[in-house]
Amino acid sequence: MTYGAEALTALADPTRRAIFERLADGPRAVGELAAGLPVSRPAVSQHLRVLKGAGLVSDRADGTRRIYQLDPDGLGALRAYLDQFWNQSLAAYKEAVERTDKEPQ
Repeated sequence: MTYGAEALTALADPTRRAIFERLADGPRAVGELAAGLPVSRPAVSQHLRVLKGAGLVSDRADGTRRIYQLDPDGLGALRAYLDQFWNQSLAAYKEAVERTDKEPQ
């Protein structure tokens, strides 16, 4: 599985996506992330493990807690993966327009 596919698979789960979106506001501990979610803290930890494995989040120790944040390198790689499709679409559009311009009217 490619990096982009792994990241997209991780984000396909609604709970993981909600956690990911909460981290966009800034670093948070598991307890903060779990507040308001319909899952337990251990379940949030498992979701964070998947997001970390996909390269989308990183963590650091803060006393007895772990603080999670979005990983800029992983986000950059995901963006590059998605940009390739955008770039291919733009190139195909440009080619179609140029072909149409060359056709007799």
